[in-house]
Amino acid sequence: MEIPQHKTVLSGIQPSGNLHIGNYLGALQQWVTLQENNTAFYCIVDEHAITVPYEPKELQDKILDAAALYLAAGLDPNKSTIFVQSHVPAHTELAWLLATITPYGELTRMTQFKDKATKQAAGTSVALFSYPMLMAADILLYQAEVVPVGEDQVQHLELARTVAERFNKRFGKIFTVPRAYVPAATARVMSLTDPTKKMSKSDEPKTYIALSDSADVIRKKIMSAMTETEPVFSFTTSGPAVKNLLALYQAFSGEDAASIEATFAGKGYKEFKEALAETVITHLAPLQEKYQAIRANDDELRILLGRGNHQADQVAAQTLSRAKEAMGLL
Repeated sequence: MEIPQHKTVLSGIQPSGNLHIGNYLGALQQWVTLQENNTAFYCIVDEHAITVPYEPKELQDKILDAAALYLAAGLDPNKSTIFVQSHVPAHTELAWLLATITPYGELTRMTQFKDKATKQAAGTSVALFSYPMLMAADILLYQAEVVPVGEDQVQHLELARTVAERFNKRFGKIFTVPRAYVPAATARVMSLTDPTKKMSKSDEPKTYIALSDSADVIRKKIMSAMTETEPVFSFTTSGPAVKNLLALYQAFSGEDAASIEATFAGKGYKEFKEALAETVITHLAPLQEKYQAIRANDDELRILLGRGNHQADQVAAQTLSRAKEAMGLL
């Protein structure tokens, strides 16, 4: 997919669990590219993180952790607006306004709600059900034209498009109708223990490589990652478990598929996994060093977020005001 230029871009990650290499390859690296030659807004979506059970005392640390990782990965506050969702009140207010024109049936079809509700059973919150309304507000407040998302969020993005079109038709054109940006090469990093499932920070730690994992932990996780019966290293004919590991090797090494296949032709899993582990460790080391330096200074990090919150609030408040006026609210 062609990299967007001269567009307004918005995306965000929940500050829950530990951000992992799937978040890095599928989101953060793409964001760094997109902050060049675009108007970029990158949000820490903490209000989405509280739709499921969580520990309040941990949440503030997780928000600062996420902000530090954004910066360590290469996001530049002079090129992007980096902010915390809950510090911009327009997000929840617009979510309510959008909910008034969204049929109940559209939300019942959201597959992520069904999956998470099954896990929570009786504890499922109304907020989890209405999550897509808040996501739509996140996007529409900034007139985002392009939204980098994982494949699991495309359905929510399509709902945001539907809601924007419905609002514009009923009340006059207020919102830009966004489109999804899903880079094919890194759109879906799979679990180390189950290649049929996307890598998720809500699963067991052994299923993902956290960006904060030590070198020893990374080696251990990769050495125990699922493989196939026979050690065949092919981007086309290997089974899903090996293809996932090959994709990780390619993403972190920058080598082309043919070179990787030639390097490991006739070799065993142990040698391949050792090489993969060292490649991942070497690539992540500078990011981890930057993260530690940034995270060590809470005051400076909070000041930076405060500036981003103010910038985002100014843009969002203008959009919200126009939406309320169009709806007949004084």
